[in-house]
Amino acid sequence: MTKADLIEEVSRVVEMTRKDSEVIVEAIFDSIVRALRNGDKIEIRGYGSFRTRQRQPRVGRNPKTGTRVEVPSKRIPYFKPSKELKDLVNNAANTIGTGTGATGGTPAGTPTSGTIGSPGTDASIAGPNSGGTVAGPNPASNPTDPGNDRNP
Repeated sequence: MTKADLIEEVSRVVEMTRKDSEVIVEAIFDSIVRALRNGDKIEIRGYGSFRTRQRQPRVGRNPKTGTRVEVPSKRIPYFKPSKELKDLVNNAANTIGTGTGATGGTPAGTPTSGTIGSPGTDASIAGPNSGGTVAGPNPASNPTDPGNDRNP
């Protein structure tokens, strides 16, 4: 998605002129840039946070000539997505998962059908002590197994 696509989407959803939508989108981006220049952190709940990170000076190489080049220290913008955004992106990409939150679907923590490891299933963190559903025999159910340390 480009900035023009975003402006078009805002215009369509809010039913405003494209020009008014462009002013709003530009104002948001300008505010973010101005805050980052001032060293502020921007936090948008449910989306993520923007901040700057300081890079130390280093010695680099010119890829064309191979000569050493001093690269000065600099601040770079950094975005860290929120857990909610990560979950929304992963649930949208997962065809088995049903999703949670604003997208509807099954509430979080509710067991659903799916494969081991898919979000929303009991086996999303399947392991020997997780209580999740794992395909295959239960090692605790075989007391004659010499490797079983869970004998009754």
